[in-house]
Amino acid sequence: MMKIEEQNIIDACASYVKNELEDGEKGHDWWHIQRVWHTARLIANTEPSDPFVVELAALLHDIADSKFYGGDEEIGPQKAETFLKSMNVQSDVVEHVVNIIRHISFKGGNHLQFFDSPELQVVQDADRLDAMGAIGIARAFHYGGFKNRLLYHPDIQPNMNMTKEEYKKSDAPTINHFYEKLLLLKDRMNTPTGKALAKRRHAFMEQFLTEFHYEWRI
Repeated sequence: MMKIEEQNIIDACASYVKNELEDGEKGHDWWHIQRVWHTARLIANTEPSDPFVVELAALLHDIADSKFYGGDEEIGPQKAETFLKSMNVQSDVVEHVVNIIRHISFKGGNHLQFFDSPELQVVQDADRLDAMGAIGIARAFHYGGFKNRLLYHPDIQPNMNMTKEEYKKSDAPTINHFYEKLLLLKDRMNTPTGKALAKRRHAFMEQFLTEFHYEWRI
């Protein structure tokens, strides 16, 4: 069971994140954080992990998503570190949470991950699950609209061999994103619980794409 002081830090962290992301892009706002937080707790209940680290990392994982900061991947970890230190969180916990934030994101097909922990695996699965299924579809098209991207173009094929930099700079149609990322997530889940939850969401995305392409060809 979590200690009272740890629960107080979690509560303060949730309030901080909710306030910071109030005006964020609506696919990466407080509601995204809340869903990932709740899913991470669900997964953590079935996997050996430190619940305090899991909850802090889930709450802070998108505190400053690099895609909204010119690709700067250090703003998020830095903001998280500053907040955690202001709450007098133990240095080893701060370091662990910051490492999770640095390594949680999907970086493109050719990117290798060099940090791992049970807590990263839990939070990463929760974050990936929110990119799948009905909510994942809604988020993908919301972000595509935010970036004024095409829905689909039959002559622009998905690029399955992008480098990390190519993936970050891509402005391909939103449908391509399903093949370049979202449909790959099921086989990249870390935990047994994450893998089980991913199956239904993956199947729903496949069903959606079948219908989309059918309707496009009419």
